[in-house]
Amino acid sequence: MTSRREPRLADAAQIAAEHDLTPARISSLYTSREHNTAGQTFPEPVATRGRARLWDHAEVTEWFAHRTPTRLKGYKPPARDPQELLNAAEASRFLGYKNPNQVTTFVRDHPGYFPDPDVVEELGTPDNPYRRQQWRVQTLLNWLESRPGRGRRAGTKPAPPLPDVPVDGDPDELLGASEAAALLGYKSLSSFSSSLSQGNLPLLKTTDGIAENAGRQNGRRRWTRRRILEQAAQRSRRWAPAVSGTGRTAP
Repeated sequence: MTSRREPRLADAAQIAAEHDLTPARISSLYTSREHNTAGQTFPEPVATRGRARLWDHAEVTEWFAHRTPTRLKGYKPPARDPQELLNAAEASRFLGYKNPNQVTTFVRDHPGYFPDPDVVEELGTPDNPYRRQQWRVQTLLNWLESRPGRGRRAGTKPAPPLPDVPVDGDPDELLGASEAAALLGYKSLSSFSSSLSQGNLPLLKTTDGIAENAGRQNGRRRWTRRRILEQAAQRSRRWAPAVSGTGRTAP
């Protein structure tokens, strides 16, 4: 089964507003794409509205997620014990981000991009549980050294390919984000996560389970194959009218 997602389109002004830039800067990132480092080329527009270019919002969001902010170029974190554990807010500050929720955003919206926590503590009470995630300083330093910026540094491993997931498996089997991304026809886990966070996958707002006794995968969302395929079918039905004015051709 081949499925496609309905793209959310955004023009330069909308993208600029989300990333605290100007529309002219977005246009510049696109027009200068030939000078971008391989693997970090700004996405191509998927349609036009009058003279305005329109981009697939999920593709642009993924591009920005893997782009090192200019002010962090050459940033050196403060010296700390490599084995010290930092929570999400402390990790954000250690890595130089002004937003203390930056690491939380990475983990929530771009799974696979940021390292899994080294320690996960189940806290609170049965009526009000919560989880505290912590990263060792060395884990953060390793990520900072290898994170994608304007191209990959030597030794950086590319994101692993999505798994080959059979459509005709057990409909009640619980699958994770990478399996869901594959069944829905996404090119990467980041694109799936971005679309999910934007509300483009309404049937997946409800989870069917949470990973347990799965090491670092503990607490990760799971959906049944049945729910994922229902979402794929819904988006497939909506794809044809969605692309009629975009210049794309449904497969």
